Amino acid sequence: MPQLKSKIVYLCSACGNDHPKWYGQCPSCNEWGTLGEFKVSKKRKKGNSGLARDSRKLSDILQGEEVKRIPTGIAEMDRVLGGGLLPGSLILLGGNPGIGKSTLALQILPAFTKPVLYVSAEESEEQIGLRARRLNVNSDTLHLSSENRIEGILDQVSLIQPELVVIDSIQTVFSDALDSLPGSVSQIRECGQQLLQLAKQRNIAVIIIGHLTKEGIIAGPKMLEHMVDVVLYIEGDDRHDHRILRSAKNRFGTSNEVGIFQMESNGLIEVKNPSELFLAERRDDISGSTIFPSLEGSRPILVEVQALVSNANFGTPQRNVNGFDFKRLAMLLAVLEKRLGILMGTKDVFVNLVGGLKIDDPAADLAVITAVASSARDKLLPKSVILIGEVGLGGEVRSVSRLDTRINEAKSLGFKSVIAPTANVKRMKTQPKGIKISGVTNVGEAFHLLF
Repeated sequence: MPQLKSKIVYLCSACGNDHPKWYGQCPSCNEWGTLGEFKVSKKRKKGNSGLARDSRKLSDILQGEEVKRIPTGIAEMDRVLGGGLLPGSLILLGGNPGIGKSTLALQILPAFTKPVLYVSAEESEEQIGLRARRLNVNSDTLHLSSENRIEGILDQVSLIQPELVVIDSIQTVFSDALDSLPGSVSQIRECGQQLLQLAKQRNIAVIIIGHLTKEGIIAGPKMLEHMVDVVLYIEGDDRHDHRILRSAKNRFGTSNEVGIFQMESNGLIEVKNPSELFLAERRDDISGSTIFPSLEGSRPILVEVQALVSNANFGTPQRNVNGFDFKRLAMLLAVLEKRLGILMGTKDVFVNLVGGLKIDDPAADLAVITAVASSARDKLLPKSVILIGEVGLGGEVRSVSRLDTRINEAKSLGFKSVIAPTANVKRMKTQPKGIKISGVTNVGEAFHLLF
């Protein structure tokens, strides 16, 4: 019988689809330069290893018992997940090297009473044990493995019957059915599909740890993020010891929910009140400082916005910003100059959100533009006031979402005054006691109240 020739296909690194010939632009996702060549193995798996599953009526499912979530023992982690781990869910956890991905995954394991399998193809069992000792992780139900073949991992799952499986990391796991190297697009796609099948058919929660590329996205095909139920990112940098766990996708809870942790020698410690963390070192004797209640998922967090305006020493003035959109800052500076008569064309402007927090909420506009004006005029602002509102090109202050939640957080930390859009204030059914709420329709009215 003649031997089958190896087949060459071209796989897209963006969407994961394969094509019989090379294209400059992927026909599926229209991305350019993403197709790469790889050989399909001559080995062919006969039949389907998955179990056939019958369909079920929706009415039968609704009448049954509600699936109970499994608490992880870390309140911030449970908040981001939507109340805990759901059996049968596939979770992707990504982050930069050394940010705390493996540490967080290891810290949640002692909360489980049934067997748990931690697979690390990057470390030996002894190295994982040393890290577990440093983190004070001690569990009789925790099983460690350094297997990196997906077939061997599935065999261990069949023997241990765990409640949770952690794969650290998906870029180091490979399948014998493919000729490509671990970490390639085809290997990540194949191993991800097998782990998805494992989670859904055996009702086992699976956490996959993934590396990030230099662009800040998870290495591998984009379809891996479409495949999983939850996508979590750990954010932070070397200059700050706090870490932000953010859900970019969650089929069972709120997207963009955040949990705040602090990196200590014994692991990640959850922060009960993030607002106090970000406002702990605030100075109230300088100009250009305002407070904005950011809404991260369902949680309000008070953040200090700092601005510094100085005369430009060169022909082109500088515009530097940390934690806020650069183009939006340029728009706010144009509004200051055109609508309020504050000349910014010969000024250097620096804006910083304290603590390294990144905000894309347009409700921060009023706080940013007020901080810039305060520094430009060198006038102090009242220390007990917070500012909320989106600023339009005409200088108008537009309404924002969930004003009552933001105000309650500010009140709990002792703030006495709120400047917010008039449209929001009129819609409030009851105004909270102990805090003054002033409605404004444009930036000029806000400046009249503050300066």
